[in-house]
This record gives sequence, C-alpha cells and structure tokens, in this order.
Amino acid sequence: MLPIPRTVCWIPSWSASHPDVGIEHLRLSEGQADGLVVAIDDERGPFRLHYRLNWDAQWCLRDAALSLIVGEGVAARTMGLATDGQGHWTDDRGAALPALEGCLDIDIWPTPFTNSFPIRRVSLAVGERREFRMAWVDGTALTVRPQAQAYTRLDERRYRFESLDGSGFTADLEVDEHGLVVDYPGLFRRV
Repeated sequence: MLPIPRTVCWIPSWSASHPDVGIEHLRLSEGQADGLVVAIDDERGPFRLHYRLNWDAQWCLRDAALSLIVGEGVAARTMGLATDGQGHWTDDRGAALPALEGCLDIDIWPTPFTNSFPIRRVSLAVGERREFRMAWVDGTALTVRPQAQAYTRLDERRYRFESLDGSGFTADLEVDEHGLVVDYPGLFRRV
C-alpha cells in the first residue's frame, strides 16, 4: 500500500541546454495527485505545468486537469480530460475524444509519475512484457494524442519502458517498493 499523504520530488535532467535545472513537486493522497513542474524546455523556454489527477482503487485514471504557463505575461492555458476506465475519453466540456479510444492510462510529459499507472495497475511477473495504449499529453504544449508503449518487468524494482511510436526510445526505470520512479536515466532523478 502506498503511504499517504506523501510528497515526492524529481529533478529534470532532459534539457540539453539546462540539465538539472527545475523541479517537480508532487503531493499524493488517496486516489489523487497534485503536481507542479517548473523547468526549462529547449524549444519553448521556461514553463510551469500544474496537474491534478484522480483515479480509483485499481489505479484506473478518472480525470486530469492541467494548467500551463509558458513565457512572460502569458495567461495560463488549461486542459481537462475524463475517462471511464474502459478506454472512453472526454474533454472538459464533455465532448468525446475518439482518437483516445482504447487508452486506459495517461502519460504526461514531463513527469515520471504517470509511469506508475501501468506499473501499479497491472501486476507483471519478472520477465513479462505488456503493451499499452496511452493518452500521451505533451505538458509543454497541452496537446494529447494516443501513443503505444510497452513495459517489461526486469526484476523486483526495474521496468523497461519502450515507446512504440517508431522512435526506438527505451529506458530502464528504477522504481521504489510502491512503483514510483526513483531514476529515469537521462530524464529524471528523485531527490
């Protein structure tokens, strides 16, 4: 069981021009996450991403609210998503999002927290690999699209993440005993 309430912080290391500049502060409570990412994107510059997630006891996401500020003097842009846990999604106005049909989990860039959803929702045996259809949110632009991904459990606390978008990207994620990322090589490290 995940001890809550709990606060977790990560340092982003993915920015080529500003490695290790920024922080994510995440506050977890029962079925809820409240995260704030402050970092520098190489293309868009400094940004502030706030997200709130709600999920059920099986770690099936129910809704997400995101707010993004990029640049000086710019008003926050927002995005809201909801899902029934069966792969049907709507936006914050209740309009169906057919492109996300079949996505069970959310993956928000740039946070390692959302990697915990498939890890906690599906109990993989060591050596087992499973593919997932994710609602992939680019938090630096507030866009969402489906993305195929795979997770393989390498040992008790390591999972291989694979992006199946043709990029060939893989990473071996170290997680703690609760399935929260400790080290995401080249992208995030917990502090």
